Amino acid sequence: MKTKKKKIRLFLILLSVLIIVVLIFFFGSRKEKIKHVVKPSGTSSAVKPTKTVQMKKVTLFFLSEDDNLLHPEEREIQASSSVNDEAKELVEELIKGSKTGLLGPIPENTRVRQVFITSDGTAYVDLSRNLLGANYYGSSGEMAVVYSIVNSLAYNFKSVKKVSLLVEGNERETLGGHIDLSQPFVPDYSLVAR
Repeated sequence: MKTKKKKIRLFLILLSVLIIVVLIFFFGSRKEKIKHVVKPSGTSSAVKPTKTVQMKKVTLFFLSEDDNLLHPEEREIQASSSVNDEAKELVEELIKGSKTGLLGPIPENTRVRQVFITSDGTAYVDLSRNLLGANYYGSSGEMAVVYSIVNSLAYNFKSVKKVSLLVEGNERETLGGHIDLSQPFVPDYSLVAR
């Protein structure tokens, strides 16, 4: 008889635990509150006003097959409060090449590392070593590379009086053995087609 009472007692305890678990499961979760996000009427979605990008017209100089002179080509770059940033973007546009069929004297795989303009008007243009891999076809080809950069910078930025070219942050004697790079270059618009 004692074992029968123990079985009944055990059954009642298990039944009680089961009832408590069921009650917690069904009624315990009702205390959790769900927040519903309501959008204000009149706006289907929050639209942020897009910031308009100011553009600046610049003139780049590219080489022509016909006369070995530099020819102007207009382009737009993003305007910036920093003349160094604008100058860097201008040189990057030169590297992209002409959009009108002129020759880009700077190899397309060249990367602009940095452009910095000092207070005395010297622009330091630091390019990647890919610049050295180009076939310059003598002194005229080297001159086209140099003055494409020099004239483009000086023409568009009045603060630029002369330009010094660096490769991987270092000064070089020449690009391909012809034009002396030890001194900064002043613009030479006699190389530009009229």
